[in-house]
Amino acid sequence: MSDKLATILQAARDHAEQVILPNVDAWNATKTWPRDASDKAGAVGLTGLYAPEEFGGQGLPLSEGIQVYEQLGLGDGAYAFALSMHNICTFAGCGYGTDAFKEKWARDLTSGRKLANFALTEPQSGSDATNMYSRAVINDDGTWTISGAKAWVSLATEADIYFTVVKTSNEPGHQDMAMIAIPADAPGLSFGPLYDTPSYNFLPLAEMYMDKVVVSDDNIILPIGQGLQGSLMAIDIARVSIASGCCGLMQAALDTALSYSKNRKMFGGKNLDLDGIQWMLGEVATDLEASKLLYRKAAEALGTPEGPLMAAHAKRFVPDAAVKAANTCTQVLGGMGLLQPYGLDRLSRLAQMLRIVDGTTEISRVVIGRALQKRAATLPDLPVPKGFGETG
Repeated sequence: MSDKLATILQAARDHAEQVILPNVDAWNATKTWPRDASDKAGAVGLTGLYAPEEFGGQGLPLSEGIQVYEQLGLGDGAYAFALSMHNICTFAGCGYGTDAFKEKWARDLTSGRKLANFALTEPQSGSDATNMYSRAVINDDGTWTISGAKAWVSLATEADIYFTVVKTSNEPGHQDMAMIAIPADAPGLSFGPLYDTPSYNFLPLAEMYMDKVVVSDDNIILPIGQGLQGSLMAIDIARVSIASGCCGLMQAALDTALSYSKNRKMFGGKNLDLDGIQWMLGEVATDLEASKLLYRKAAEALGTPEGPLMAAHAKRFVPDAAVKAANTCTQVLGGMGLLQPYGLDRLSRLAQMLRIVDGTTEISRVVIGRALQKRAATLPDLPVPKGFGETG
């Protein structure tokens, strides 16, 4: 591990322990995004992980920067998720944006002074990204006029700019898709009521409405024809980032169960001395180690032909393991595990949320299944028994 990565990971762990954990319950109670916390994250380099150093970023490769969310996940998975999406947008803006966009936005994004988020999903389509109704029309002066709606937009009303995927014609398919960054103060941009999400109410999520929003062509991030391909790459990064954050969540749940069971007296001894408790927590520990290896391997594959499949494996396995871990650790505490001060109820709900966002685990199974079909086509045929009278 490089000194730079070690420093960033320690900063993320300190942020989780000193900023997130002591305050997350209060954030949820007030239903307010902690801008002072994300400002502190920016001050220690956590909001420009993959962006070039020339723009004030850390210049980390994806395989290294994604490990930050494991540390942030020790504090809260939803907070880690929000910062992961900001970093993906910052990476896209600094890497693919126009020179004018970089001049205006890059350093504000890498420093965390301005926050960004991603808008792809629409209310009617969910994971079917090609079933998109948002439209952008290119005007005679080169500006774009955008109308439509997006759903499940993170940092809704809080981000300063939204990296939005749109279609530019009524033709079916994705060849006409583009990605353009829409500033939060653009006339015609508005948001619906915030979703009611009890365990992560501090993270504003809502539908986003675009009513003839006019945006400069300086804000084109991915031109026509590259919008979906770039979005799928962003989603692959997000899926591996979520797996990373889930590992922090699993560690937090396991540590809570260990801290409790080592002192809980029962049946003449301590809970942690019981074989049953050790076996339950031992399974969590094994799943955690396997999850770390899997998400890091997937992070190394990003940008290669194996990247989408490895991201699917990570998104399929690790959030499921996190749900199991949170539930198991709650069970170890018994009735006390249901009480808010121990935090396991919050972790259980967060784990379930992380199974769903940026492609459900079922979507990952579809990706894996298709890969298996392709592999099967390359293998020699084995004899298959035929039914009576069957000739085909």
